[in-house]
Amino acid sequence: MIDIAKDFRVSLPAWIDDELADVPAVLPDREDRMRLVHRLADRNWRAGDGGPFAALVAERESGRIVSVGVNVVLSRGISAAHAEIVALGLAQRATGGWDLGGEGLAAHELVVNWRPCVQCYGATLWSGVRGLVVAGQGPELEEITTFDEGPLVADWAEQCAARGIEVVLDVLRDEALTVFRNYREAVDENDDMEVYNARGGTG
Repeated sequence: MIDIAKDFRVSLPAWIDDELADVPAVLPDREDRMRLVHRLADRNWRAGDGGPFAALVAERESGRIVSVGVNVVLSRGISAAHAEIVALGLAQRATGGWDLGGEGLAAHELVVNWRPCVQCYGATLWSGVRGLVVAGQGPELEEITTFDEGPLVADWAEQCAARGIEVVLDVLRDEALTVFRNYREAVDENDDMEVYNARGGTG
């Protein structure tokens, strides 16, 4: 019999409880939702769980927070464990199904501190969310952090809209860039910090 792993687990780090202790269950303002995302992203890289990325899923109209996610690639050893994947998966567990746009559910939106990478873009399209709120888009993330976000299509926002996903851009963009710059400064000063890009196309 072949001896293979039969499951894997992606979970939030223990420090999440401390970070959420003073956060109300409902954040009606989108900027407040993004502030929470930036706060989690900044804590995440400092804790060593993964890159400077966080996300949350909220009910679009009420602002009720359904889930949060941070990048746990390093701490969990799973390359797919990006913040959006964690937040979407936990939201689907919370709502009881894979379709966050299913009948009888409130419209959900994904809030993330930069335009999703190619993996998380696909996950967003299939998740059922009705909104995608991003702090920013463009080359700055890759230029500052050196992460490879993959070959995302140029009309990514239009493709979201064609699938019923409203895209809201540039929510607290400068704050996102500050988190990325702080991360990069720490990487430059600490040889032990790992920027995980697999082989970056080098073979």
